[in-house]
Amino acid sequence: MLKLPYATGGLPGIGGSIRELSADFVVEEVPAFEASGAGEHVFVNLTKREVNTRELARRLAALFDLPIAAVGYAGLKDRNSVSTQTFSLHLPDVEPDRLADVERLVSAELPVRVNWIRRHARKLRTGHLRGNRFTINVTGLDIGVDEAVERARAISESLRERGMPNFYGPQRVDSVNVRNGLEVLKGRRRVRSRWLRRLLVSSYIDHLCNIYLVRRLEAGGFSRLMEGDIARKESTGGMFTVEDVEAEQARYEAHEISFTAPIYGPKMWWASGPSGELERDVFEDSDITMEELKRFKVLGSRRLGRLLPEVEVRPIPRGLQLQFFLPKGAYATMVLREFMKG
Repeated sequence: MLKLPYATGGLPGIGGSIRELSADFVVEEVPAFEASGAGEHVFVNLTKREVNTRELARRLAALFDLPIAAVGYAGLKDRNSVSTQTFSLHLPDVEPDRLADVERLVSAELPVRVNWIRRHARKLRTGHLRGNRFTINVTGLDIGVDEAVERARAISESLRERGMPNFYGPQRVDSVNVRNGLEVLKGRRRVRSRWLRRLLVSSYIDHLCNIYLVRRLEAGGFSRLMEGDIARKESTGGMFTVEDVEAEQARYEAHEISFTAPIYGPKMWWASGPSGELERDVFEDSDITMEELKRFKVLGSRRLGRLLPEVEVRPIPRGLQLQFFLPKGAYATMVLREFMKG
């Protein structure tokens, strides 16, 4: 399996473990937009524990006698956490003055706390969020708390200044899923479940993105932009081709722009110049073709290549607490490994 380097490899970690208790891993969605208050869909913001997003969506559908497609959510949240997220329910016939009944039914029948309920015109779909805010306790430290705080704050400062590669986490690029994804793409494995088939194919493509980021790091292309990069503006999300590296490097160092990494597919916007050569080398070494990706309806896109997390560190009786925000698609486990070095 691909060995991922540390962005803070020169700094010692704190060891420890996470998720000793569900309350040690708290995540809250930051929405992309606010519910308008009018429309056929009912948005229910709730806090859950000991149940994952898909299972809760199924239970919400059963509770209101809805097809599963009538329930929407913006992102997947783990079972072993305390998670706050919003679900949408297609309930066009529920009168505005009956929303309190919906809230009472959800609270009474499901293991959740309802925070608010509001109408909106459209279904909530995957990706309809800015990101997630995390509060994570690291317990069972290998060292004393005072030393752990000192080490963690040094790592936090390095990540804030220099950033880290936006690697996909192990829950996404599990070695078995990556291997099976390649087998599916090559036609050597048949998977009947559409959901599982998409997961396996995506795992392999995400693995290629990780390979790109590793090679870029090894080539010295993380601290500097490369000619031909597709850069992304941090403030607006707009993307453009880097033609004059020296002119744009100051903006890169000021955290105004970052490079993007390839999510391979026939519709992907390819980088050019040396940056494009690196992208093509990774794809040509992969043993898959664009025709194979097209057959599985993979379109391709680009992914933010550099994360700049601002991590607050504070001691707690059982260890350390880390608080930070990540944009959608980024993995808290990748931030945690920089601190725990394990």
